[in-house]
Amino acid sequence: MIEAQRLCKQYGGLMAVNDVSFRVEPGQVLGFLGPNGAGKSTTMKMLAGFLAPSSGRAAVCGHDVVSDSIAARRCLGYLPEGAPSYGEMTPLGFLEFIADVRGLSGDLRKRRLADVLGRLHLDTVLEQPIETLSKGFKRRVGLAQAILHDPEVLILDEPTDGLDPNQKHEVRELIQSMAADKTIIISTHILEEVHAVCSRAVIIAKGRLLADATPAELERRSRYHGAVSLTTPDAVAAKEGLSRLADVSAVEIDAQDGRLTAFPSAGKQIFDSVSGYLREQGIGFSELQLEQGRLDEVFRSITRSGEPLLTDAEVAR
Repeated sequence: MIEAQRLCKQYGGLMAVNDVSFRVEPGQVLGFLGPNGAGKSTTMKMLAGFLAPSSGRAAVCGHDVVSDSIAARRCLGYLPEGAPSYGEMTPLGFLEFIADVRGLSGDLRKRRLADVLGRLHLDTVLEQPIETLSKGFKRRVGLAQAILHDPEVLILDEPTDGLDPNQKHEVRELIQSMAADKTIIISTHILEEVHAVCSRAVIIAKGRLLADATPAELERRSRYHGAVSLTTPDAVAAKEGLSRLADVSAVEIDAQDGRLTAFPSAGKQIFDSVSGYLREQGIGFSELQLEQGRLDEVFRSITRSGEPLLTDAEVAR
């Protein structure tokens, strides 16, 4: 449904996007991650047909975004960065305009307008100029126009930017409800969003694609994968004792919250031995947890090193 083949975008001497390739199938929600200036928005603009690539190609539902751009855009709903719109229009006027552009009419038009207004909870601001709305409401208006024509493909650049926690939850639920029969790309710097809605994640830095994996696969690359963390009033004593366990490679105490983390030696599992030691020594603890891995730590490691992430199969070899 969405395909990028060796996409490049160059501005003078700056290669903003460098040889990026990936494919997203129906039913998948792809999280597009990267630090500021990584090339996320540039890539999404090329996929949406707003920017022509310097080289390579992109297709939406089989339609080339350059040579067959109108057909590609018919299949596509796009929320650009910042959710730009016409500030002097009201949300209702803007969505009526988008309905005209999309060729919606009759009962279908009424149903689609009612659906997006209800889903995005815009009823209270329908007649208010968009330029006077809060950032969160502007974002919701932008999302409403993206889904108005019920497209097969959605490209959403920071869809929850500016929303409060309740609104973020509502938008994530909306994305999840649409995911079964659509192909969705979400650009985000909010890593919890990847856990909430994404089935895959791509990490890009300095224009290069460095990782393409499921969130669970990324977490397995974390040094915290398989570690055991806990909170205890006897952190120093616990650290000294746990460090002597056979399969524990290191024990650290977080300087900010005092949380203690024991790390396993390669290929070892230490939850039972750690919990057993604490009970045997009478060391009180709370929140004893087996770590699945920390996505933020993997993200920092990959984007700082600039080196592509090995796949599970490559690691096994």
